[in-house]
Amino acid sequence: MADNPIDKQHQREREQERERLREQEEKDLEVEARRGPRPLEGFAGGHTTWTGQQDDEAAAQVHAQDAEASWEASERQARLQPDTELRGRDEDAE
Repeated sequence: MADNPIDKQHQREREQERERLREQEEKDLEVEARRGPRPLEGFAGGHTTWTGQQDDEAAAQVHAQDAEASWEASERQARLQPDTELRGRDEDAE
């Protein structure tokens, strides 16, 4: 069965994948054997001590002026007059 070059290649790829998985499993077992805080605590849905209230407080401080700034930017944009040169070109084209 392994006489076909494509079959040999597939077999070699499967063996490489199994070896890679073995190495990852060994690394996982090493990490799990050690006690102590995990380096990625709080990521990927893991346990964290951060609370929703802290999120709300931080957002209130960081984004406190967002509404006013957005309104002022909209007002500035609305007050801008179109460029007279461009308006003149459009009228000439008609």
